[in-house]
Amino acid sequence: MKYFAFIVETSLKDLYRNKMRTFLTSLGILIGVASVVLLLSFGLGLKAYIKGQFDSLGTNLVFVIPGQIFGNSGGFQGMRSAVQFDERDLVSLRKLRDAIFIIPIFSKSIKVEGNAKIDYATLFSTTDEIFPARNLEVEYGRLFDKPEVDKRTRVIVIGPKVVEKLYDNPILAINKSLRIEGQTFKIIGILKSKGGGGFGGPDFDKFVYMPMKTGYALNTDKKIAQFLVKAPDTKPFLQFKEEVKQQMLKRYKDDEITVADSAEFISTISSIFAILNSVLVAIGAVSLIVGGIGIMNIMYVSVTERIREIGIRRALGATEKDILYQFLSESVLLSLLGGAMGLGISFGVVAIVQQYFPAYVDLTSSLIALGTSSFIGIFFGVFPARKAAALSPIDAIRYE
Repeated sequence: MKYFAFIVETSLKDLYRNKMRTFLTSLGILIGVASVVLLLSFGLGLKAYIKGQFDSLGTNLVFVIPGQIFGNSGGFQGMRSAVQFDERDLVSLRKLRDAIFIIPIFSKSIKVEGNAKIDYATLFSTTDEIFPARNLEVEYGRLFDKPEVDKRTRVIVIGPKVVEKLYDNPILAINKSLRIEGQTFKIIGILKSKGGGGFGGPDFDKFVYMPMKTGYALNTDKKIAQFLVKAPDTKPFLQFKEEVKQQMLKRYKDDEITVADSAEFISTISSIFAILNSVLVAIGAVSLIVGGIGIMNIMYVSVTERIREIGIRRALGATEKDILYQFLSESVLLSLLGGAMGLGISFGVVAIVQQYFPAYVDLTSSLIALGTSSFIGIFFGVFPARKAAALSPIDAIRYE
């Protein structure tokens, strides 16, 4: 143990003697490790973000969507169906007596005008059940109810970001009129912030909700984009999901609709990002290889510069193994230094990003980063170390 401690101590002194060269040599490893760790951290954060978005919708939910959106390999293939749901499908699904609720949803991008200002938002034409289904709570005013849905009352509930853009004070927006594509609706409620909108995801705070039948003013075909069905706790979820599917198959073919749950979406999205993350990490790993080549080149230069020193050490009794370990330890320490600095930078960046996005560095990625940097130090350092160890003591002392 004392032997290896002495080797490490000597290597550290040699590296400290050339501080700038040591730092520049470690830079390639630093960049590579930081790139790989940050990519893995953002990948983990993205999975947590997506899962959180689905969890915010509640549990035991079945999504009924036109088209077959999942491919045979498990990825998304897009909606390739001309099917459009309507009220007949809503009536059909309501025959499922076990369902806690069945929510029809029509959505579209809209331009909203109020208080002499303009903003853009996403319209959700649906029923009053959407609020408990998506865990939406009102901050000011109130939510619309079932009688207002049935009577086509021209009322809306809007997200906080829409209010911020149009009104200085959210309270002032209550009971004011909002124009949507040339038609006027009354604001009765403003929702609490739900977040979203990051990394291409939906911004829940820019949603505008109106009663389903009221929405026919903007949805003249009376089409329904999707259904959200809540399963009961008293029945196995997969059994209920199959019942929903069989009910829809009475009118449509199997390849014309998708009946899925949040777990399927999360699994598919995670598999896509896993592949993307692997590609990005592989690209980041190129920096590690370049850094390793840089270490090998510098160690070869170091061997050439220290040939006389090597000869003197051999003359004083150092063995080939001693010289090999000496240069190999310097190479590994260079890699570990770069790895440690890269890891430190990664922690710093993630700490800043965590204020806006749930990225995090896990123990596995940290150990992989340090292990990889150590391996690179050994792999690229062994060749110059062997060259140094193989030098003849007499020739080394006489070297000019």
